[in-house]
Amino acid sequence: MTSSSSPSQDAQSFAQNYPEGLRADALMEEDVAWSHEIDGERDGEQFDRSERAALRRVAGLSTELEDVTEVEYRQLRLERVVLVGVWTTGTIQDADNSLAELAALAETAGALVLDGVVQRRDKPDAATYIGSGKAYELRDIVLETGADTVICDGELSPGQLIHLEDVVKVKVIDRTALILDIFAQHAKSREGKAQVALAQMQYMLPRLRGWGQSLSRQMGGGKGGGLATRGPGETKIETDRRRIREKMAKMRREIADMKTGREIKRQERRRNKVPSVAIAGYTNAGKSSLLNRLTGAGVLVENALFATLDPTVRRAETPSGRLYTLADTVGFVRHLPHHLVEAFRSTMEEVGDSDLILHVVDGSHPAPEEQLAAVREVIRDVGATHVPEIVVINKADAADPLVLQRLMRIEKRSIAVSARTGQGIDELLALIDNDLPRPSVEIEVLVPYTHGKLVARAHTEGEVISEEHTPEGTLLKARVHEELAADLAPYVPAPAL
Repeated sequence: MTSSSSPSQDAQSFAQNYPEGLRADALMEEDVAWSHEIDGERDGEQFDRSERAALRRVAGLSTELEDVTEVEYRQLRLERVVLVGVWTTGTIQDADNSLAELAALAETAGALVLDGVVQRRDKPDAATYIGSGKAYELRDIVLETGADTVICDGELSPGQLIHLEDVVKVKVIDRTALILDIFAQHAKSREGKAQVALAQMQYMLPRLRGWGQSLSRQMGGGKGGGLATRGPGETKIETDRRRIREKMAKMRREIADMKTGREIKRQERRRNKVPSVAIAGYTNAGKSSLLNRLTGAGVLVENALFATLDPTVRRAETPSGRLYTLADTVGFVRHLPHHLVEAFRSTMEEVGDSDLILHVVDGSHPAPEEQLAAVREVIRDVGATHVPEIVVINKADAADPLVLQRLMRIEKRSIAVSARTGQGIDELLALIDNDLPRPSVEIEVLVPYTHGKLVARAHTEGEVISEEHTPEGTLLKARVHEELAADLAPYVPAPAL
């Protein structure tokens, strides 16, 4: 098996034919590259050539800074990283897209991506993730590029982390640790910081390590101390684990208390019969942009993964005048760490308790179907599969029209919009108005002017069909909920004789 340091002429010409922005499409390996002149004369499909070139050098992932303002923005020294992935299932394009997404995550975390490699294996190696031989080849790449960190495109076990670090001689982290670091940078609210801290402690607990004297035994609990001690005592690492468990228990209690406050607000909205809509979707699909376009919320919008983490709830109104709430939720990603799903479960409950989900997908992404599948997996994990869903294909102004047509053909309840230009927003509002739950009782009443509060409730809690002011009072025809219908029942006009 070989690992080349420079792409072949075929790979260079392939990369030149694609725009630089499409990183996932610029991935090519010289030993796997196919040419009609050479490979056309060979017999069979040449599977052995793919296996021989299992560790593929991935080009087009560099994030070196060119603009001085970008250099000033990143005040800390950038970590220089090499990415490594294991391709077990799917097509080579799927593997390339996954590593390109890892490069975007690393860049969001503030790292400088120098190189990336992908290895073809049936399953990750239990000891070093990529196998001992490929680990030594990875060490050569790290020395060649001058990297100080290796990021693996998967969640590594504690043993895999230790063994791979022993070989490559630099810090090794996995995809989960990288996402947790991004969340720690972007969390702003007290609840968001607590949830991220809990997820980080859950991740670090089985991965604690000590060096030298930090693993030595402490004195036991004998009566006299010194030579009179009994038992081996406990190690420093055991003490650290016990303290982390205590902090995790305290953090869970704090998050539960914060959840109570959000539940009270949610019950108040239910009591007032205000429908709720939740915006869910892949990270960087444009959820915050859509919220700003629909409600003018002024939420931070940035072309970065997980730019906003804290949920935002805003009041909105349908074209027919019905009030509802619109909630922006945390973005999802492929292989979202289960620690985060568990820690952010209280936040994600906004999706499960909503009356309608706006599932936002990036129409300009190379693989929007994968985004849809990843988000629906998390929605299933939080028990929100029963909620009606509208697929909102965002960034229609930058998407390929053929891709939009394909998505709208696959997803029957879908609409193409552009939160930046406003394209399709009116049609989306009409869909929301049509799909929100409507009051179940249609009633016609004559309300005296002394009970105008009931008319106001009909406007806020129900759907007014017609309203006429007469000398006796307000003649109102509306669709309302059963509770309000019972309050209005005494004012139903008597039938004419």
